[in-house]
Amino acid sequence: MLDRQLALLEAEPLGGLRWLVPALVAAAALSGALLFMSVGEPLFAGLFFAGVVAMLVAAFVLDKRNGTVEAAPVAPAAPDYAMASAALNLTRDPAALTDGEGQLLGTNSAWRARYGDGIPKTLPSSVKAKQAIEALASQAWRDGKASAEIAYKSGRLPTTVERVGAASDLLMWRIARGQPDMLATLVKRVSGLEGYLFAQSGVMASAVDDDGRILAANSAFVERVGGDRAAVVGLHFGEIAELRDNALRLVIEGETAPPLRLVHVPVDTEKGEGAGLMLLIDTIEPSQPDSNNMLALLDLLPLGLALVDRDGRFLTMNKAFKVAGGIKEGHPPVYPGDLVIKEDKAAVADAVRRNARGPAMSGDLPIRLNAQPAEPVALTVAGLRGLGEAAVLLLLKDNSEEAKLKRQVAQATKMQAVGQLAGGVAHDFNNILTAIIGHCDLMLMRHSPGDSDYDDIQQIKSNSNRAAGLTRQLLAFSRQQTLRPQVLQLPDVVSEVSHLLKRLLGETVQLVVKHGRDLFPVRADPGQLEQVIVNLSVNARDAMAAGGGGTLTIQTYSVKSNQVAELGSDILPIADYAALSIADTGTGIPANVLGKVFEPFFTTKEVGKGTGLGLSTVYGIVKQSGGYIFADSKVGEGTRFTIYLPAHEVEAKATRSRAAKPQENELWGTGTVLLVEDEPMVRTVAERALTRHGYKVLTANNGEDALEILGQGETVDLLVSDVVMPLMDGPTMVREARKSFPDMPILFMSGYAEEQLRKSIDIDNVAFLPKPFSVQELAEAVRLALAEDAGK
Repeated sequence: MLDRQLALLEAEPLGGLRWLVPALVAAAALSGALLFMSVGEPLFAGLFFAGVVAMLVAAFVLDKRNGTVEAAPVAPAAPDYAMASAALNLTRDPAALTDGEGQLLGTNSAWRARYGDGIPKTLPSSVKAKQAIEALASQAWRDGKASAEIAYKSGRLPTTVERVGAASDLLMWRIARGQPDMLATLVKRVSGLEGYLFAQSGVMASAVDDDGRILAANSAFVERVGGDRAAVVGLHFGEIAELRDNALRLVIEGETAPPLRLVHVPVDTEKGEGAGLMLLIDTIEPSQPDSNNMLALLDLLPLGLALVDRDGRFLTMNKAFKVAGGIKEGHPPVYPGDLVIKEDKAAVADAVRRNARGPAMSGDLPIRLNAQPAEPVALTVAGLRGLGEAAVLLLLKDNSEEAKLKRQVAQATKMQAVGQLAGGVAHDFNNILTAIIGHCDLMLMRHSPGDSDYDDIQQIKSNSNRAAGLTRQLLAFSRQQTLRPQVLQLPDVVSEVSHLLKRLLGETVQLVVKHGRDLFPVRADPGQLEQVIVNLSVNARDAMAAGGGGTLTIQTYSVKSNQVAELGSDILPIADYAALSIADTGTGIPANVLGKVFEPFFTTKEVGKGTGLGLSTVYGIVKQSGGYIFADSKVGEGTRFTIYLPAHEVEAKATRSRAAKPQENELWGTGTVLLVEDEPMVRTVAERALTRHGYKVLTANNGEDALEILGQGETVDLLVSDVVMPLMDGPTMVREARKSFPDMPILFMSGYAEEQLRKSIDIDNVAFLPKPFSVQELAEAVRLALAEDAGK
């Protein structure tokens, strides 16, 4: 009976309670009566009965409600394994998707590149690894994710398995790319310079595979065993040397062969035997290794090697190990644990102890050195036998260059991100300044110098121009500023700014200017070069202020291509340059700071005395001008900044004087101008400015509106447009307009650099006006664009 009731409950969880309701009500009434008889209080019995009845009613209502709503059956969607295979390509490691039976359902391109184009029925494992794969899969089914290092046919590789899919019924396998082929590297080293250095020291070196076959040998080894390299390579090492009279001797030398000492450096970090480097050294007492010869031998190797005794103390270490471990001269460590941080000491000591007293083996251990606690490195610990007191071999790779490269890449990425941010802020700010400066110009047209508001308007315009200078600094740092390059001579630029420098430097600093002969002409923006000279000179003045003054030397000279080649710089291409050198006799820059001086917002000055944008602006101007800048400094002696600008070839033509700036009455004109600008404040001030100068102005909010106006048949003499706009940008709109009006002149406005825009725009017959601009600059640009079109 009880089994039948349980079956009904399982088949109908809530509905099965229906036949129990009367029975439970009766039971509740009986329980209330018993409670009343035992306690003697009708109130308690009544409350108990009411509570039980309320719960039964609630359960009945819930059962009715749940029974009325039945979800419509949904047919399961067919799995799209092609899409899953495409998603696996997001990882660079070989990855595959399998079902619960281990059948491959999809793979990525890295998997197929390693294991073939066809999809095998199972994972490409050896028989030895099958059990490990099954255990890893079982762990993933149980825990959701598992990882381990498995010996595949291609080597031991870290493998990660994770349950995926809507029903978590699939497994995603990801196999790491693995480490480089150390044996191939060893063969190359033995056959190259390292093998030659071993031979010069009288050491016979050879590389052997897992079976003991010789893959490569140096000249000392080849000459000692027969003199024919082709005959030696491929032989078993046991055919070359044999153990006789408790000493290792060469077979070819017969009974009189002298004893040799064998040093085996394995490349198999798991077994500590088999493939690796075999070193044969002549010795008289093979049981007592010569520490001096051993140290000299280890110093020849590019890897960091150290020998440790059975008590865990260092016996010796080579130069590469000292460099990689950050060991200072005169302060050698006693134990390997002295090299690492506190958290890694126990792991290093345990690994050394196990390899010293247990069976000979080897393995990699991730550690963090005291010299570089933020960058983990790999320490290989291998057990040694038959080398006297030496019981453990430590291998440590110098990762300083790799870490330096990583920092440089991170710094370059950060500089690029900051540059993009600075360029975007400056572009938006230029639109605001354009409106402010334009409205000031319009107000000045209605006020004469004697009016009460004239000075206030001039002050607003002056402050706006100062703000425009800050945006030019941001654009110079991000290399997006607008340059107006000219062919010039560096001495002329220095002469223009010399009178300003004398006031800036003060009386305590002596200015010395030297000019070389036959200087190459350069093509650059003279105003920006003046800013470079001023920024470097002001920094030099501040550096010499602590010493009470000094001498600032500005020198210009030519550097020919053969002189550049003699410099041996990896950065400066071989060509002709005009050089500008600015040197001071100040306190100098420390070596740890010198590499950061061109970074934005980096400054060593006190708070409120420097923004950190000066040298970064200088760097941006020089690089945008196609030049190079180098800093050289010694603490206590001074600093020198050298700028190299490429020589410009000037065509033979008559020198023309610079055209005089047009007067206000020369900027009036006639014609119809179509103005396209998405910023209302800029569009308003430009429309009013052009209208006041006699032009008929049509306005459009974006490129689509402009094309609609052109399609209405209105005659347009000039199209003035912003470059960056929503919906349709300026260049796209101009290309569409040129299809119907191929000869229409174009004037682009933008806060970005003209050079960058011209590279991206690639449209002929266009003029450019940088933001922010004044009313007079806008009128002059429009008049010039119409004049050039009329002169064709």
